[in-house]
Amino acid sequence: MAVNFSFATAGQIIFGNHSLEKVPGLVAGFGKKVVLVTGKNSSRAEELMAKFSPGTNTIIFKVPGEPTTGLIESGVQLVRQHASDVVVGFGGGSVIDGAKAIAALATNKGELLDYLEVIGRGKPLTEKPLPCIAIPTTAGTGAEVTKNSVIKSPENNVKVSLRSNFMYPDIAVVDPVLTWSMPPALTASTGVDALTHLLETFVSNQANPFIDMLCREGMTRISRSLQKAYKNGSDKEAREDMAMSSLLGGMALANVKLGAVHGFAGPMGGMFPIPHGAVCACLMSAVIEENIQALRENKLDSSKFDELAKILTGNEKAMSNDAAIWAAELVDELQIPSLSEFGLKKEDFPVLVEKAKVASSMKGNPVELTDEQLFRILERSL
Repeated sequence: MAVNFSFATAGQIIFGNHSLEKVPGLVAGFGKKVVLVTGKNSSRAEELMAKFSPGTNTIIFKVPGEPTTGLIESGVQLVRQHASDVVVGFGGGSVIDGAKAIAALATNKGELLDYLEVIGRGKPLTEKPLPCIAIPTTAGTGAEVTKNSVIKSPENNVKVSLRSNFMYPDIAVVDPVLTWSMPPALTASTGVDALTHLLETFVSNQANPFIDMLCREGMTRISRSLQKAYKNGSDKEAREDMAMSSLLGGMALANVKLGAVHGFAGPMGGMFPIPHGAVCACLMSAVIEENIQALRENKLDSSKFDELAKILTGNEKAMSNDAAIWAAELVDELQIPSLSEFGLKKEDFPVLVEKAKVASSMKGNPVELTDEQLFRILERSL
């Protein structure tokens, strides 16, 4: 069978321990006026800023949690007033998403709602964004190599994307050392997010041999290292594996749609204060099981799930359902709270199912799931 695919990623990827040291030189290559986007604790960003070349005019902009529509608009205003040459995102996925959105909108006329999916007008960006350097400090989202920013609309109680082929960062600097200080709970939730990216793109109805190669490598690394990094944050090899897996997951999801886990995650994250990785963790096992069952009922090929089980368990004799068992056991071991602990109730299921069915990620699910199957996933994940 002929193979057809296209692949895009960040303009340049720099990976390795202590690669943060290269950032001041990279920034200088773009100009003297910098907006440095950081999380609520900007101490590490200030240390980095102190190393920028003399005469560099840097302003810090904080993204203290998930970026909201209002926060992005104020960031865009700041960048325009500052006449910035480059935007640097230094933090977790929310920070990098914020930096990418701000860089993109700074050069495009109009307002954020003109370009947002679902709740906005969904117009395409027409101008190239400001240069953007993405430096992740967590290992999970892969946002440093994706072409979208997830933005929360408090008015609409939903998370939606600003998405464009223009939005890949110019440079992604992935330094595993930056993740050494992540606490266990954050290591767990971000690590499961990375795993879900790899798992869902691997079985996606849009999968291709090139993406499969990235997914196999990433899932192999996560299956051997996520629990190690969770139990011992100073395990340098495990941290390197997780940083690499997160990067590979981001590269995969930027080119292939995800599936039902992420189809639910957007609406759920908009309606409840649940960390994205925790949503993925709670749904993962039930989604694997329902997909296997649906593929078999529709007499479709489910062999990808057999391979998935072999990779995750490290057992050559594993069969598809072993993947769901392994996923459930992993989530138990990582002590990730259940969805009900975040306030989700059965009464919320109808709204979640309706929202999930129209989510962009759902289009990549290996098989179309019925309402009954979607309800069952939520029941089993509660």
